[in-house]
Amino acid sequence: MFGFMRNVAAAAFIATMAVPAVSLAFTIGDDGLHKEEWFSHTFRDIAEDIEEAKSQGKRLVLVFEQRGCIYCKEVHENILSVPEIRDYIKDNFMVVQYNIHGAEEVTDLDGESLTEKTASRKWRLLFTPTFLFMPEDVPENTDAARAAVAVMPGAFKKKTFTEMFIWVRNKGYEKEESFQDYYNRRFNEGTAGNTQVTE
Repeated sequence: MFGFMRNVAAAAFIATMAVPAVSLAFTIGDDGLHKEEWFSHTFRDIAEDIEEAKSQGKRLVLVFEQRGCIYCKEVHENILSVPEIRDYIKDNFMVVQYNIHGAEEVTDLDGESLTEKTASRKWRLLFTPTFLFMPEDVPENTDAARAAVAVMPGAFKKKTFTEMFIWVRNKGYEKEESFQDYYNRRFNEGTAGNTQVTE
């Protein structure tokens, strides 16, 4: 009996040694938000951030999250953890994280100084996560919500999430085909979510 138990314990130990440890790509900040090491830390002056992203050959994305958001958790743990999705976004976008209830200072495109919380109210953001995709160039006489070329509110599945980034990068918003039609076409072609087939 004891020999059998020793063999079971040894087998269990070997099995655990054979499974590689999973390292999380994010941490949880003091504000309760998931923090990706590749997210950009800026002074949240949106016009400056658009220019900085452009200088890197990227597009600016603002992402609003909040403590305890199960959909934010889903994005970080099950979507941004996928290497090809994460790498595509890192290579093509500068992502700045905002706390929908936060007190950090924000300078809107119209020059108004706000907090993250008042900015989210001004821009009528109701869901987390919400991604605001900024234009390539700094617009005049408007705020960030009106200037956004696309908005992705709430939780999307991996393929839809990825396709929104691809669509914005390829300036799909300038074409006659809507995002829904674009996604359906890509889905029917079997290329939806494939960052290697970006048109």
